[in-house]
Amino acid sequence: MDINDVDVDVDVDVDVDVDVDVDVDDEDLDFSRSYFLAKELASSAKKSGHKLSDIELVSEEELRAAVANLKPKHEKEVKNLMVGYKNLYHKWLFELRCGFGLLMYGFGSKKALIEDFASTALTEFSVLVINGYLQSVNIKQVIIAVAELFMEEVKLNRKTAGSYPKIQQPFNSKSIDDLLAFLNGYGENKSDRFVCILVHNIDGPGLRDSESQQYLARLAACSHVRMVASIDHVNAPLLWDKKMVHTQFNWCRHHVPTFAPYKVETTFFPLILANAGSAQSAKTAAIVLQSLTPNAQSVFKVLADFQLAHPDEEGMPVNDLYTVCRERFLVSSQVTLNSHLTEFKDHELVKTRKHSDGQDCLYVPLSSEAIGK
Repeated sequence: MDINDVDVDVDVDVDVDVDVDVDVDDEDLDFSRSYFLAKELASSAKKSGHKLSDIELVSEEELRAAVANLKPKHEKEVKNLMVGYKNLYHKWLFELRCGFGLLMYGFGSKKALIEDFASTALTEFSVLVINGYLQSVNIKQVIIAVAELFMEEVKLNRKTAGSYPKIQQPFNSKSIDDLLAFLNGYGENKSDRFVCILVHNIDGPGLRDSESQQYLARLAACSHVRMVASIDHVNAPLLWDKKMVHTQFNWCRHHVPTFAPYKVETTFFPLILANAGSAQSAKTAAIVLQSLTPNAQSVFKVLADFQLAHPDEEGMPVNDLYTVCRERFLVSSQVTLNSHLTEFKDHELVKTRKHSDGQDCLYVPLSSEAIGK
């Protein structure tokens, strides 16, 4: 039989009925309708014409007075916490003697804790305090002060008479490299005498630049220097590389939350909700001036007195300021005056503008009443 002669009829009936019942919750439908209805109403609503500038801000004095009147909480617990830290003072001192630096971190101001540690456990050593929360810190002046303190330490601790080095020129005329070499090179004997540097907010605005951190790291690495510092900024560790952390600073980290308010640290920053008027500008200027050297204050006073005596003038020419300061023995050279002026400009205490004859003039950007205060 030929297969082509075979007829095969295949009749397949497939009847598939698929019934899908979807039950939608009424609550979901109500939520969806409410959501889109709220969006529609929000888009059609009138926008408010109020601005942030329309807010009546209180004066800073009033706001700081209100903050000062806030009652502290959990006093008993905080007191017990501080007692626990005091019991660690001997451990911290041992770490300093072993050549480590102390890095304090944690919520709350650590200024009082570090200073109490210094006044309690570091009475045998010279201590230098650096307020890193200030807007500007002169690193060279810091290193000069450390060298002078160490020199006094050597003189007072004469184990062999006349063994301390004779400085042929004053420290302020030496370079930073020479000062660091003096702090690191003198004293081949294994003496545990050192100068301790307390740095409040080593991550503060006055020390946050790379150059300042490099000099502080080199200073901390000197054999006759120990450093105790505090940090509060969340990104503070990004200021240092591996060499600075493990070799130069050689930190021993201590988590010491004090929950104390940052009263002193925030004095130099305007409050967000405070009205920054002329009175506030005068107060800020006065605070900054207090942190400057006496010579710098005297130079600023010369400029301020000139502006009060000549209110119609565009400012005091730089050459005239240098002449007056030189006559009063406030500066010894134009370089010294320029360093003071740079510091004034960084703090926005002094500004420069062109006189009608084309020369640069200096002026204080405050009212006569604010300058008088």
